[in-house]
Amino acid sequence: MSEILVENVTHHFDAVLAVSDLSFRVERGEIVALVGRTGAGKSTAFNMIMGALKPDQGVVRVAGHDPFANSKALRGLIGVSFQNDRLLPWLTARGNIEFGLRILGVPAAERRKRADSWLEQTKLDGAGDLYPHQLSGGMRQRVSLARALAIDPSIVLLDESFSQLDHVTSKTLREDFGALARRLGKTCLLITHRIDDAVEMADRILVLAPPAHVVMEARPRAAGASPKSLQESIERALGGEDGAAEGTERTLAGGRPALVARGRVA
Repeated sequence: MSEILVENVTHHFDAVLAVSDLSFRVERGEIVALVGRTGAGKSTAFNMIMGALKPDQGVVRVAGHDPFANSKALRGLIGVSFQNDRLLPWLTARGNIEFGLRILGVPAAERRKRADSWLEQTKLDGAGDLYPHQLSGGMRQRVSLARALAIDPSIVLLDESFSQLDHVTSKTLREDFGALARRLGKTCLLITHRIDDAVEMADRILVLAPPAHVVMEARPRAAGASPKSLQESIERALGGEDGAAEGTERTLAGGRPALVARGRVA
């Protein structure tokens, strides 16, 4: 069973169509990026996967559960990191990492042990007693990611988690998180408008055009893939009114053709 399943999903905000017959899957241990311009509907799709929105039509399943109807079943199975770090200013870095564990009822000694372990794994050694206002932007985002991972989720959802950082800090953090997620076998879904984020982190990239439907699929880690040509292909897919012509083929980096079809990826 796919860890994340989105099948024939449509969603409206009143008369505005935000997601149109969207279908994709994320397999266990896979890192998938949804890339799209502002207004492409990627945040709407993300919110349905988190269980914050109910689709008008279609099926959304996360670890086999309907995230909107059965959110309690997913408690502790999903970790989320947002564009803004959302740290609690009255808690230290360690306290913020422990926060989700406290909600799950983990005993204090175990919370401390896990938090200290994640401080080390996210390269925050020595920062555990610092408060958010004492941390750099990159350090704050590392705390946010450590908090998401500390509950040991099987699935990690990343909402523009690297887009507020400068280029050098963002690149370093992407590399560190990608290596950590792969080592731990985490299933990750990243939404982003930055192509660099997707190309450098993802096993698979799904390019969305509004209203959210897939117009291109790419595998940047495939043998022979060229980051430069892949980035150019994604830029072209994002550039047109519809991103790409329905039912046509686009050749991806490494020479592998991908069928571009509204709402589907072959």
